[in-house]
Order: sequence, then structure tokens, then C-alpha cells
Amino acid sequence: MNTANAPTIHRVMHEIKRRKLEVLRVVELTPRMRRITVGGPELAGFISLGSDDHVKLFFPQNAEEQAMLDTLELSAGLKNQAMPPMRDYTPRRYDLNTLELDIDFVLHGDGPAATWAAQAKPGQCLHIGGPRGSMVVPDIFDSYLLIGDETALPAIARRLEELPANRRVQVVVEVQDAAEEQALCSAATVDVTWVQRNAPAHTLLETVEQLSLPEGTLYAWVATESALSRKVRKVLLDRHGLSEAFVKAVGYWRLDDSAEA
Repeated sequence: MNTANAPTIHRVMHEIKRRKLEVLRVVELTPRMRRITVGGPELAGFISLGSDDHVKLFFPQNAEEQAMLDTLELSAGLKNQAMPPMRDYTPRRYDLNTLELDIDFVLHGDGPAATWAAQAKPGQCLHIGGPRGSMVVPDIFDSYLLIGDETALPAIARRLEELPANRRVQVVVEVQDAAEEQALCSAATVDVTWVQRNAPAHTLLETVEQLSLPEGTLYAWVATESALSRKVRKVLLDRHGLSEAFVKAVGYWRLDDSAEA
């Protein structure tokens, strides 16, 4: 990587805006993942510069929460308000020409987001807020390592689609079983390892330990259960000797808590 006058990883903040969008389409990607396309005039001006950005989704559980949400102004702040449940999700794809936004949901069987996604139908409404900001990772690396589980797949797939043909990418994804494996498209050269949770030859952590990483400057991105993400990060730093500045490891969910995607 030539660092002379090269762009750097940086954060861009956005105006916080809440939007009321309509469900346009529902597509079953796998038995446990559903893509819901929402859109409408209020999507105009939406911006998401990072492949792992998050939007806040609101899931009112009763008429009072729905009424409050209909009149809420995010600029006034959320403190001291009885907010409906909220979850963070990755903008998988957005198109300002057609005013459409794709969000992929893991149907894990409980929680307000998964419950809503399981019954979502065209014509229903979804309130979103943000993204608050974007962590922009410019294409300045020789290769990339993307690690996660189902909740990370939207961000991983989006990043792969953004990379050019002269890059190498290693991807390691833990899923429930073979039925949850998705086709991942990219102009880059991509090597994908699927770790099946139901019948693992190796766990996700063991798979990462055994990786043979490419030469050159590498950027690693990790998103899975919080404690596991910390363990994976430690392996990347201590065993593989990656630069701490070029490793981002985050927890997308916690055991006994709701997941995000």
C-alpha cells in the first residue's frame, strides 16, 4: 500500500433524520433470512457511506407507542421518552433513483425485529432513523479479511460488491447449516469459508486460527457475538500479527440479547 497522500479510514457524521417508509417487497433469501425492501418519498436524501452502517428501526408494540412514534422528532432527543423497541440494522442496498432500501433480517424466532420481519407484508410501514454516521474504509489495502455470522452477512455482502477486481478477500462466515449459505458476488477474488454451526468441522474461532493470510497490507473486519468477536480480534492480533489500526471487531449481539444485522 502506498501511503503517500493516501486517504485514510475516517468517520463522516450525518444529519439524524427519521423516515416513515412503506414495505414494497419481501423476499426469502434462505430459510432463516428475509430481505424486506422499503421505500417511499421520505427516503430522498438518505445517505450511507459505509458498508457496515446502521439504521435504527422502530417497532411499536401498542397504540400508545405507535402514536408517540408518529409525532416524534429525533432532533428533540430521545431521553425521558417511552420509546418503542429499537434495533440496529445494516442498509444492505439503497437506490435513490427508485427510492428503495433493502434490509436483511435474520429470523431467529424472538424479539421485536424478528417477529415483525416474519409477518411483514407489502403495504405495511416501517420507521427508521439514521444512519448517524459512517465509518469510511477507502480501498487502500491489498487484501481484506471479513469474518462474521448471519447478522454480519449484509455488511459483508455489501463490502464485497463495492470492491474492485484487483483485490483479494478472505471471508469466514458462521451459519446455522448449509441451507443458510448465500451466493456472495464481487469483482474481487474471493475465498469463502462457511462454518456450519449445527455440524462444525471446526468452530469459527478455530477456523480463524488456522487461516493462512495473504501478503501485503490487510484490513480485517469482524462482527459476531460480542464475546466471540473479542476472541477473534485477539487471535488476529496475537497469532496472525495484524496491525491493531487495521482490525475492526464489533459485537453485533450478545448471548441472551437480541441480534442485529
